[in-house]
Amino acid sequence: MQPTKILVIEDEEFVRDNILDILECKNFDVVGAKNGEEGIREAQKQIPDLILCDIMMPDMDGYSVLTELQQQPITAVIPFIFLTAK
Repeated sequence: MQPTKILVIEDEEFVRDNILDILECKNFDVVGAKNGEEGIREAQKQIPDLILCDIMMPDMDGYSVLTELQQQPITAVIPFIFLTAK
């Protein structure tokens, strides 16, 4: 059985790396993306089991990422959790 794959979309490198490290320690298969556009590409390529996405990012915020992913049948069914510093 393969480990659960989690995509983390977070523009702050320190925060993204910290989340990835924590998830890796728990034996999850993790993928990181530094912005919304990269996150969408990775979601389409990797088809993760879960997406953790920052809400407040430059250029494309988390709401836009979710809206875009919901347009494609293959990514529309992926569970999606928003992250925020607020």
